[in-house]
Amino acid sequence: MRISYTDAIEGGRILYPIGRVRAASSWRGAGSLPGEQSQKDAALRALMETAAEFDADAIIGVGFEIDGACNADLAGIDLKRVAATGIAVKLALA
Repeated sequence: MRISYTDAIEGGRILYPIGRVRAASSWRGAGSLPGEQSQKDAALRALMETAAEFDADAIIGVGFEIDGACNADLAGIDLKRVAATGIAVKLALA
């Protein structure tokens, strides 16, 4: 799976967009995120798996955001996760 943080794929030509995909890392306590990079890696892996389910060859325009929630059932513990989004595309054969 090829990944691009821009709207183009270096050395490739986009045949057609499949659609926007989104995936996220697991929820963690807001103060316990071990490292944002490892959470980004987990979200990116999940994003690639999601795009593969739609038979995508690549994902363009990849971006990250932090999702947050407060769980009242857990004594008001703030939860956070990293979410990754992008556009799954099919590439033209070379």
